[in-house]
Amino acid sequence: MQEPVLTINAGSSSLKFSLFETSDDRTLKLKLAGEVEEIGKAAHLKVTDDQRRALADEATKAVNPHEALAAVQDWLGSWSKQAVTISAVGHRLVHGGERYRLPVLVDQDVLRGLDELIPLAPLHQPQQLDAIRAVARLVPNARQVACFDTAFHATQSALARNYGLPRKWTERGLRGYGFHGLSYEYIVSALPRIAPELVGVRLVVAHLGNGASLCAIAEGRSVATTMGLTALDGLVMGTRCGSIDPGVLLYLLQHEKMSPDELQTLLYQQSGLLGVSGLSADMRELLDSRKPAAKEAVDLFIYRITRELASLVGAMGGLDAVIFTGGIGEHAPPIRAQVVAGARWLGLDLDEAANARAGPRISPNGSKVSAWVIPTDENLVVARHTRWLLDKA
Repeated sequence: MQEPVLTINAGSSSLKFSLFETSDDRTLKLKLAGEVEEIGKAAHLKVTDDQRRALADEATKAVNPHEALAAVQDWLGSWSKQAVTISAVGHRLVHGGERYRLPVLVDQDVLRGLDELIPLAPLHQPQQLDAIRAVARLVPNARQVACFDTAFHATQSALARNYGLPRKWTERGLRGYGFHGLSYEYIVSALPRIAPELVGVRLVVAHLGNGASLCAIAEGRSVATTMGLTALDGLVMGTRCGSIDPGVLLYLLQHEKMSPDELQTLLYQQSGLLGVSGLSADMRELLDSRKPAAKEAVDLFIYRITRELASLVGAMGGLDAVIFTGGIGEHAPPIRAQVVAGARWLGLDLDEAANARAGPRISPNGSKVSAWVIPTDENLVVARHTRWLLDKA
């Protein structure tokens, strides 16, 4: 294998990874992908090849990111029948703040700067930084690159990003950043191959999953997005509330005497689809359920999407296409159908047969605004950035 690139996406209780091999012309090809699930509990390692055929499905004793990465490293050695030298590692980082608008080679100064952003992404940033430090201990000679979900949105104007706060707070960084940027970047990069007619036009991309957001993209650049300072803003999500009146938070703090930690847990982990349904954060379970609260949660999810879609069309001054991606966006035809139905006034129509098979185009040829399903690949974007930056260094 020539100069492999390992990509890592660390979560609160899981660690996803992909291994890409580099060809002679420096292009990247996926070799395998995997995940260590339930870290600290019943940890389990799963790995598939580039055709999604199972290569591993086994228990491991990982109780932290360091041990999870060690298990991955050991498995890679046994799989290849020799030690795999990992010299290039790319990480998905949720928040780059104002300072990090491009991928960056990680050093101690970068780590200190990213530590300061933990309060803005408390569910993601700590684990992702732990993974960087774990790689440094396990593979001290590896060069590591941090790639940021916020970076794609740096093209937005100050008007799109600023809140109605006193200027001193804006100058201290309290403004909208946006997330899921690596996913949006991949979609833009895939258009010349999948839908060349969409290159350079006005798009709204719907990244719908446990975390969910919409992004208005014109001429390949982010114009506006539904997430803001943190990944709580915008749409209703799996366990996150989405946009909420700040007065609700003041009420909970002042009258219900919630502590900041209790409020954070409520907003990040107990709200959204889970909180509204009282059943599950999993859209598949909600769609299969006959409970009225499950339907209410799904209806709220769709309502917020169609309402925010209209606001992004206004910010962009028009719309040519809507693209669905992410776990729900790619795999839930009923959700796509209801979103299209709610946006029919914009000129969207649905080809039901195409929607059932996930397109890629799911609107009829006569639709004024087209609709598409394009699977995302954030890992490939991270690998590309890592390869480019290390080749340049």
